[in-house]
Amino acid sequence: MKTDLEPEELADLIAGYALDKKAADVTILDLRGVAGYTDFFVVASGNTDRQAKAIHDGVSEGLRKEHQLLPRRVEGVQEGKWILMDYLDVVLHAFTPDTREHYRLEQLWGDVPKRKLAAGPDGTVTTTESGGRERAEAEDDEVWTDGSDESVDGEPVAGE
Repeated sequence: MKTDLEPEELADLIAGYALDKKAADVTILDLRGVAGYTDFFVVASGNTDRQAKAIHDGVSEGLRKEHQLLPRRVEGVQEGKWILMDYLDVVLHAFTPDTREHYRLEQLWGDVPKRKLAAGPDGTVTTTESGGRERAEAEDDEVWTDGSDESVDGEPVAGE
């Protein structure tokens, strides 16, 4: 299995594993050039502390089994309101909604490029970039839209 992942690939994998656990408001913040300690933050919400822990478990298990990767450090699992998983180049922040609203990482890093990801009912992942463009991915197909009433595989692509 591949263990020499590029930071952007690792961020996408982490976001995907979080979405597999029904994470909400998954956002990838691109910190390259502004933070010396990591390249990306993946920020995700679980509706409860149990769901935040499930996001942690899904990311941990997926990266360990499929890529032989372990986080350098993990914090907050016991309480489950803000779980931090440090993979050096990528840091996952899994929050409960109230805790995420309190710390507001997206606003703190408001000037960096960001991508919001969401999973559709058919498994299609829709990505909205900070520039307003959307990218919908279905397996190997990739379609860029301008947020209009376009569709991917018959499913509407929602605008932000």
